[in-house]
Amino acid sequence: MTVEIISWVAVGLILAAATIILITRDWRISLGALAVLYLAAFWLVTRHLPIAMGTVKLIAGWMVVAILGMTRLSLTTLDKQEEESFWARGGWFRVVLMIIVALIAAGSSFRMEAAIPGLGLPVIAGSLLLIGAGVVHLGVTSDLLRVTLGLLTLLIGFEILYAALESAILVTGLLAVVNLGLGILGSYLMLAGSAPLESEEEL
Repeated sequence: MTVEIISWVAVGLILAAATIILITRDWRISLGALAVLYLAAFWLVTRHLPIAMGTVKLIAGWMVVAILGMTRLSLTTLDKQEEESFWARGGWFRVVLMIIVALIAAGSSFRMEAAIPGLGLPVIAGSLLLIGAGVVHLGVTSDLLRVTLGLLTLLIGFEILYAALESAILVTGLLAVVNLGLGILGSYLMLAGSAPLESEEEL
């Protein structure tokens, strides 16, 4: 019973953190929310996987957060640009989108639990919330950091659902590598995209 309650708390954290990532302008808060997502996903993953395998996912996720954070911290030229042009309006629209995602996830969780028994409602609800939030995020932004966060959110949701269906060690390691690869690729693209801005300022 206690495990089930903690699992539902993790689902609540997923909903809150995914919404914060979607609506906040501050990249520091977004990365902090992503770290919370990895922590909540760790708990849901360990419902079906050993703690050691879940810890691998958690450590890989926090490494991605560190990589993105250090990269974004070095790009000081983007701060003013974000303050002037990033998400000037539309915050309530994103909140409504997350409410729709939450309602769809709630309705679909019972159907999936009936079709594939044994997964657990919190695991299904958490994974569907993350997948839906990732899709919504990718649809409302073109910022490189935000796109990376959307892809990572989508991947976390897939990992939770896949861990409930398959417990192969090789696949778990491969998904951890994919997370790290996405983080490194996002960091590289942010650095490459900021190079013209920095050269213009020097001129």
